[in-house]
Amino acid sequence: MSIISSPQYAEQNLQRQLSRRSFGRMAALVAAGASLPFYGEASLAFAQLSKTGPIPPDAVKINANENPLGPCPEALEAISKVIAKGGRYEYGMTDEFAKTLADLEGLDTEYILPFPGSSDPLHRAVLAFCSKEKPFVMSDPGYEAGGRAAQFIGAKIVKVPLTPTHAHDVKGMVKAATERKAGLIYICNPNNPTGTITPRADIEWALANKPEDTILLLDEAYIHLSEEPLCSDLVAMDKDVIILRTFSKLYGMAGLRAGAAMGRPDLIGKLKNFGAGALPLTGMAGATASLKVKKLVPERRQIIKDIREDVFSFLEKNKIEFVPSVSNCFMLNARMPARRLVNAMQKEKIYIGRVWPAWPTHARISIGTKEEMAKFKTALLKVMGELQA
Repeated sequence: MSIISSPQYAEQNLQRQLSRRSFGRMAALVAAGASLPFYGEASLAFAQLSKTGPIPPDAVKINANENPLGPCPEALEAISKVIAKGGRYEYGMTDEFAKTLADLEGLDTEYILPFPGSSDPLHRAVLAFCSKEKPFVMSDPGYEAGGRAAQFIGAKIVKVPLTPTHAHDVKGMVKAATERKAGLIYICNPNNPTGTITPRADIEWALANKPEDTILLLDEAYIHLSEEPLCSDLVAMDKDVIILRTFSKLYGMAGLRAGAAMGRPDLIGKLKNFGAGALPLTGMAGATASLKVKKLVPERRQIIKDIREDVFSFLEKNKIEFVPSVSNCFMLNARMPARRLVNAMQKEKIYIGRVWPAWPTHARISIGTKEEMAKFKTALLKVMGELQA
């Protein structure tokens, strides 16, 4: 293990609240082949948020917003063909992925920066645009990874509660960004963990009213699961926005790692300073093949919607409170400390998601297969009855 990737080094830097200059030095080390501390599993600050201990092979795993459908057949075929080429970097495959995505989104290829998923560019965006003087503005509850990156560099984290409709409070976020001179406003749409939508009009309002030096970071990891319009046209109009996409959700490639950041070349160019290297052939081949399957998104969206709506009908029938979602996850209100529900469900071999401090009685539930959600229903009724007895 290199010094820079050791737990001791990460802890020391957290305590010092690293300056932008020190990250510049880290960037130089990365270019030379080293790795930033938060890319190693040893760093507590950047541990995988959905990681759990050993899970029995017959357990239902609905805790990490994964897609149990896995890669589509076309992606599986493309992946199988490139495995034998694993001894080569094959940079051209990344170029092909970027061009395929750019053509679908109506963008020039220089507006696309491929990554192994969307967590990597999310972290990099925080490092590039936030600092001790430039806070990170996010929703509460919201996906925590960006906040952890901000904490790592000593940037303040400003959390703005969701609206009564569970959308991002864009007026509150812009107000906070203006008062604090924020580096980033982070909007995950649909939101994680609530699976709820922030209307396109609100996103446009945020872009029109944000401070001039603040960048809007729009995480569309779950956008294909909803009926909402994509916002890549805002990138084409050269707005101050970076959009994140991943193939870990609807496309079922969480373990294969493929994604991208989309934005003006001058914006996404700043993300390049924090790492370099070839991307996995399997991820690039699978993602490229998936993009070429025209019916994949609507078909999978409908499959997940049907299962989600069936679960919601069950919850309503049994008078169990939840937040309606358009994504592959939702928040269930246990009406008690939700950690008790999480632990009790694990005893039934049902692994549900974690709890957010802002909503301590809620636990996030991912949408699994029809069979998995049937087991979830049975266990939930049993556990809720026992906990409320």
